[in-house]
Amino acid sequence: MMDELIHRDCPSPNWNERKLPISMVVLHYTGMESGQAALERLCDPAAEVSAHYLIEEDGKVIRLVPEEKRAWHAGRSYWRGITDVNSASIGIEIVNPGHEFGYRPFTEAQMEALVPLLAGIMARHNIAPANVVGHSDVAPARKQDPGELFEWEVLARYGLALPTPRPRIRLLHENPGAFFLSLERFGYDISDKAAAITAFQRRFRPRIIDGELDGEVGALLFELLIARDVAESYDADDEGFEDYSI
Repeated sequence: MMDELIHRDCPSPNWNERKLPISMVVLHYTGMESGQAALERLCDPAAEVSAHYLIEEDGKVIRLVPEEKRAWHAGRSYWRGITDVNSASIGIEIVNPGHEFGYRPFTEAQMEALVPLLAGIMARHNIAPANVVGHSDVAPARKQDPGELFEWEVLARYGLALPTPRPRIRLLHENPGAFFLSLERFGYDISDKAAAITAFQRRFRPRIIDGELDGEVGALLFELLIARDVAESYDADDEGFEDYSI
């Protein structure tokens, strides 16, 4: 089944051995002017970057690094206490010029290719939906990808990512420290607090990305912490991973 999803292999030399079990998937955009330029960079030994998979704009999936190896896609990053995110994750690059070169919506073909690819990865490695994250989530002070135009709700529909909740109340924190402790518990590096809020907003409230703590942001985080506990009891063998056609 897995090989049926791969259109071609383009082995990258940029990998080494893992030091941690696989527990995450990190989604990226390529952020370059073309898919070919991104592919060349991901396979260039001098660049020292790679990913496990690349999804082109027409939906073709290219395998670059075997899943059992440690690709070099996350850089300096953090998620739920893990500082070697590369060792703990599968990295998927999705071709998009990004904010620097004309950020635009991801194509339908890309999302159609991503869903079964991601479902297979999560099933093989028993990855919880809460651990399917964006590069900006694990490196909030450095990265913006896959960005506010990425369709997380498509993944959530199939149990492949946490859905964005609809807060029932506004939750204002009299002590902002309590919010940041909760944000850190959820997964984020809070050493740069404004960047952490910005990354959280980009993922869960993309219509307003201002790096400011408000009642809606507080309520979203509260609901997500509850939802995550439920999601992590999700069985990877359940039918949610079987019906993933869009």
